[in-house]
Amino acid sequence: MNDTTAANGPNHGKHKQFEQVALVLQGGGALGSYQAGVYQALAEQGVHPDWVAGISIGAINSALIAGNLPGKRVERLREFWESITESALGVPYFKSLEIQNAYTRQALNQAWAANILMFGVPNFFTPRLPPPVLWPSQHPGKASYYDTSPLVATLNRLVDFDLLNSGAMRFSVGAVEVDTGNFAYFDTAHPHDKVRVRAEHILASGSLPPGFPATMVDDKYYWDGGLVSNTPLQWVLDSRPRVDRLVFQIDLWNARGLVPKDLIGVEVRQKEIQYSSRTRAATDQYRYTQKLRIAAANLIKKLPPDLRDSEDARLLATEANDKVCNIVHLIYRARAYEGVAKDFEFSRRTMEEHWKSGYENAKQTLTAPGIMDLPDRQEGVKVFDICKGEAS
Repeated sequence: MNDTTAANGPNHGKHKQFEQVALVLQGGGALGSYQAGVYQALAEQGVHPDWVAGISIGAINSALIAGNLPGKRVERLREFWESITESALGVPYFKSLEIQNAYTRQALNQAWAANILMFGVPNFFTPRLPPPVLWPSQHPGKASYYDTSPLVATLNRLVDFDLLNSGAMRFSVGAVEVDTGNFAYFDTAHPHDKVRVRAEHILASGSLPPGFPATMVDDKYYWDGGLVSNTPLQWVLDSRPRVDRLVFQIDLWNARGLVPKDLIGVEVRQKEIQYSSRTRAATDQYRYTQKLRIAAANLIKKLPPDLRDSEDARLLATEANDKVCNIVHLIYRARAYEGVAKDFEFSRRTMEEHWKSGYENAKQTLTAPGIMDLPDRQEGVKVFDICKGEAS
């Protein structure tokens, strides 16, 4: 479907009340087609972000969005996800074959995940031969189980890097400096860290060890940003100048879940907690901080001129503002049969399920009242959470 086609709905066009629309994409490997489905639904409603920021697979999806014209974005996302979910062994995908039994589906998923571990993912990564356990690397760019150079060719084919760097849409991806452990952002608009983004910047954001090697960008090696924070939400919320902002935070890991009863469940839950990156806590903290900024702005207005010109008041004024923000969470909720391999099970069937889930969740969310309405200036920040099905 062409993503310039916008369906009329109760919230169609209302996002233009905000000064900026940001799309924030979490890391999560094979789960990332959920984000593509979300973007398709946004595009059909005419919601095109001014800023897209991502980590890991979110960085790849971000590049496919920012690096293509609006009418081509969904098409390029689809091309990418279909190209990397082809079978390395030529096993065909039968779309008409429905599998309802959860145990059968779990067995198929695990078999496909084992196939990925052995043979890699077409147009994404391939296993190193001989294996590094038998032939250890002496180079940081090869110290991994897989070679990600196929992804560079895929990105260069599907992403227009001239457009991505043109400023038409702000673009940010996060990675971790291997030698210092510091978090770094590659951002096309940030005044202090503005860079010309290339394929290696995207690769760096998703260089998760030990599966993938560190990626050299200029003179530094980087690993996956998810090692420190699996979401660029804080980067977006802390940006200046502060504006009225509508943020779509698309998470691939659900921070909420059941207490596990077996070792497989323990490993699944550990991943969920680790990679969810406490986005709920971040939004709660931002909401409280913004209320303090609003209070400071109101107080400064009431001060007499001599106090308003004091050093303390001028310092407070640098933080004070009455800007508002809606944060819309869409969180993928995995099915029980997906198991611990859900982030590297790149089968076409599962990809289609994730995409459909993202599309349907986003369509439902976009009909919710208040999503596109500016919050009250005294309230500051409003959070919508599809997992809870309510605004708070």
